[in-house]
Parts: sequence; structure tokens; C-alpha cells
Amino acid sequence: MVITPNIPNLPYILKKGVKYFNLVAEPVKTRILPQIYVNAWGYNGLTPGPTICVYPGDYVCIRVYNKLPQPTSVHWHGLDIPNIMDGVPAIEPSPKINPGCYFDYHFKITNPPGTHMYHSHFYTVVQDMMGLEGGFIILDPTESKKEIQRDYYLMLGAFKLKGLKEGIIQEGIYDIDPFSNMANFFTINGRCFPYTSLLPVKKDEHVRLRFGNIGMMNHPIHFHGHQFYETAMDGNSIRKENQFLKNTILISSGTTRDIEFVANNRGIWPLHCHFPHHVSNNMTLPLGGMTTAVVYK
Repeated sequence: MVITPNIPNLPYILKKGVKYFNLVAEPVKTRILPQIYVNAWGYNGLTPGPTICVYPGDYVCIRVYNKLPQPTSVHWHGLDIPNIMDGVPAIEPSPKINPGCYFDYHFKITNPPGTHMYHSHFYTVVQDMMGLEGGFIILDPTESKKEIQRDYYLMLGAFKLKGLKEGIIQEGIYDIDPFSNMANFFTINGRCFPYTSLLPVKKDEHVRLRFGNIGMMNHPIHFHGHQFYETAMDGNSIRKENQFLKNTILISSGTTRDIEFVANNRGIWPLHCHFPHHVSNNMTLPLGGMTTAVVYK
């Protein structure tokens, strides 16, 4: 089972061979640090939204309700689906969803197992930057628990919050500036360190970490104390002979990356973006931002 720390998997109802999901696009107040709340947009009260998990061959119907003050859509990032279901109304025949309305995205999962994402593709400059995104995982029905004992999904994010002077953390509720090409808060699954969730493992477990990045910035993620193999990118597996042993991997905008490692070095090991500004909270000195740790239990 894939675990998205801080974020639940989206439940479904199975009727006559179809998996029915509900997503609600709506304003949300999210907590990125104990003292910092953000007026964002998300799905089902969360940003990132709940993680959708399916299998190859599944038929899905995802009903998206729009409770935003403007039209929206959902794009199923990396999925091979009919044009009308792709969710880009400005170009495709796929419709926009007006406020107070809904649309049923229905399609068959034809991609192989892999890590994907979903996000808004209408008024993208605002809606993506406000937090309308989530993970979409196609699970491998043949994979056994002996192959992977821990499977985590981590969505990377960045916000420019208005009303905070650089170098100061002040308690409050803040709005996002979606038009800014800068950011002063960097998140993993919607939280900044030290409020991010740690990733527990046990000695000798085989662990997979899945990364997703919808935002406009790139993030070189570095893992301490271990080497890992990059096993998939953009939802497509990498042949073993083409996998390289690494300890840093670039998660560029619009991509997903899977890495796997063996938990063979006990301790508390940082996992973080290697851009120095991305591991601070509003350019303050303590370690923050896009940081978490793998912790041996």
C-alpha cells in the first residue's frame, strides 16, 4: 500500500465493475507550520488533495465538484486517456467545470503501474499555484510485500505567502500570491519542516519513495546515509541495466521520480532539497522547508 504522509488515500465505491471517486475542488485553510495557516485551494479540504490509487485495467469514474469562485478542470498528468477526459478546456474538447457544477471524468487505466499526478489545467497560473494538485498512483497487482516493504509518496510544493517580512516567522493566516515567480515556503505533502512527517523504516527493509512536482521550481533531493537506485520516471519503469546508484536526484517541474533503497544503515537520516533557500522557512536561520527524515524504528 502506498502511504502519503499527512494525506489520506481517496476512497471509492465499486459498482458493476467501475470504481467511483468523488473530488471536491474548494477553498481550504491549510496548516504548513504550527503557527502558520494558509488560505489555499485544494481537493476534499486538503492540499495536496487525497492520493488516488488504482490498478491497470480499472474503469474509473471521478466526479469533480467545483466549489471554487471560478471555473476549473482536472488534468490526469501522464495518463493515456481519451481527449475529452484530459481536462484542458482551453485547447481540447474537455469541458470546463463552472462554479456549482460537476463533471464525471471516466476512463480505463491503460498505463502500466507507476507514479502520476492530477492537477487543475484551467486558469493554471492561479489554480496550480493555489494548491490544486494530488497524487495518482497505478499500483502493481503482481508486486509482493517481499519486494517492497515501505512505499511512500511525497509531493513537493512551494508558496509565496503575502504579508510576511523576509526573515520573520509570525503567527497568522496568510494568502498566497499565485502570480509571484518566487517562493518563501517550501513543503513536502503540504507541510514545512519541522512540521513534516518523518518516514519510518525497519532495518533491512526494501523501501520505495515516490516524488511528484507540479510546481514551477526544480528540486534536487538529497538522501543522507544511503545510496539508492532511480527505478522509474514519469510513471515509466527504468530497466535495471539503466539504473544508476545515486544519493541525489533532480525532481524537475512536471515530473515524478521513484527511488528504491535498502534500509541498511541505522539512524535518523535527512532527506531534503539541496537548494539552501528551499530548506528555510521565509529565509529564517533554523532548518525548515522541504526537509524530512527517514527514521529507523
